[in-house]
Amino acid sequence: MSAETIRVGLIGAGGNTTSRHIPGLKAQDGVEIVAVANRSRASGQRVADEFNIPTVYDDWPSLLAASDIDAVCIGTWPNMHKTLTVASLAAGKHVLCEARMALDLGDAKAMLDASRNQPALVAQIVPAPHTLAFDQTIQAMIADGYIGELIAIDARIAANRAYPDGSTPIHWRQDRALSGMNVMNMGIWYEAMMRWVGPARSVMAVGQSVVSHRVDETGARRAMEIPDHIDVIGQMEQGGQMRLNVSSVLGHAPDMADVHIFGTEGTLRLRHPVGGALGLSAGKRGAAELAPVEIDAAKRGGWRVEEEFINAIRGKEPVTHTDLVTGVRYMEWTEAVTRSLRQGQSITLPL
Repeated sequence: MSAETIRVGLIGAGGNTTSRHIPGLKAQDGVEIVAVANRSRASGQRVADEFNIPTVYDDWPSLLAASDIDAVCIGTWPNMHKTLTVASLAAGKHVLCEARMALDLGDAKAMLDASRNQPALVAQIVPAPHTLAFDQTIQAMIADGYIGELIAIDARIAANRAYPDGSTPIHWRQDRALSGMNVMNMGIWYEAMMRWVGPARSVMAVGQSVVSHRVDETGARRAMEIPDHIDVIGQMEQGGQMRLNVSSVLGHAPDMADVHIFGTEGTLRLRHPVGGALGLSAGKRGAAELAPVEIDAAKRGGWRVEEEFINAIRGKEPVTHTDLVTGVRYMEWTEAVTRSLRQGQSITLPL
């Protein structure tokens, strides 16, 4: 398919699809977005009108049945990711699926199995994007021995820098039926950590829903099952430990993100200050303080999800951000966190 036009259909067209995937796909040579199926025909028509998409389908099965579609971009909530990925691959379509990968580990494994049964088709999960500019530098510094042996990776993440507010509407990320075992932006930070120091081999979690209930669109009172404040600790497969705090209810949180990678010979710090930009600093044994790290332009990554997806279809490069094996690995960790919360004990990986 290297010289042929690749025709893409959209299933779901939310914020990330319209802000990133549609422009990103349109920027690729020889790619046409030919159809959309959204939650309603009216919402699909609005997207089609805005982006000059010629065909609007009433439902996703009709879109998958179309013979003029080579690939699909799935932009729904996680509750539909397995169903749509498995059906798309069975229909002979390449798949770009929005993060988070799935509701739970079982769904993620079913997606991976379906992909392995269709080795000629590309299947890709949208990656965690926030650290892309720094990943290669962090990986290279660790590989070159900058930190020595890992002692600990320690992270505090403000998913939302605000005091608790139960008056706000239920977001899909707060709805277990739609988001599954995913918790705030916990999973995307673990995905980034895996790029730097590999996976965890144990998980122990405590968490709470500080906002214990919300009122849904029908006026019914709904208990919040997904934590809005969580602490996760664990041992890393390579040695060393992890500590991760994620919260959306800490008023005046000092930073949006603050991640330290402590080693026997050096320390790396990735920090996103309030009102500022993400930056990397580092220091070796004997240095008085950490110093800013200048990112080599040749190692500065960035968002190229749609380019990688199309290149993979054309056989020009493999999927790296993110292949389904990696997606299953972060969903396994996510499920282990939920099991630990429910059981009050440490969970050993792999499950």
